[in-house]
Amino acid sequence: MDVYVPDRPGWRALLRRIKAATGARDPEDLLQAAFIKLEEYRTRVPVENPNAFLVRVAINLAHDDRRRASSRKHIDCMDPESLTLRDDRPLQDEVLAARVRLSRVREALNELSPRTREVLLMHRVEELKYREIAQRLGVTVSAVEKHVAKAALFLAERMKDDW
Repeated sequence: MDVYVPDRPGWRALLRRIKAATGARDPEDLLQAAFIKLEEYRTRVPVENPNAFLVRVAINLAHDDRRRASSRKHIDCMDPESLTLRDDRPLQDEVLAARVRLSRVREALNELSPRTREVLLMHRVEELKYREIAQRLGVTVSAVEKHVAKAALFLAERMKDDW
């Protein structure tokens, strides 16, 4: 199955639709996450209208983010004494599992081409926007988009059993 990649004007149109529907300042992250979900979903079921799927998933992700933020506000308003009894540290088995996953992610990152790995880390770790990465590396925004999509799909496939 081929990876669905909209052309550059199509990508921009999707970003505008997502921004209008969600009010997100930076719809690129929502679209990227939706894109990964689209490709995962397409492995099981054909998608007739990928653009509509991407927009709907991005809107749902934005709603989920708002709900999580809202529930955090409710927790912050709780009685301070009840919060002191909580131990927020992860359990030892959770720490071990996280370390194992991190090790596998590092291994998977090392399997990527150096340029794809560099682009992904600039976007995810340094939190640079696609256009900033493109300027730094002297490539097009489209090339950055393709590197990030390639890396994200590779990592999602490689790590699917760990999550």
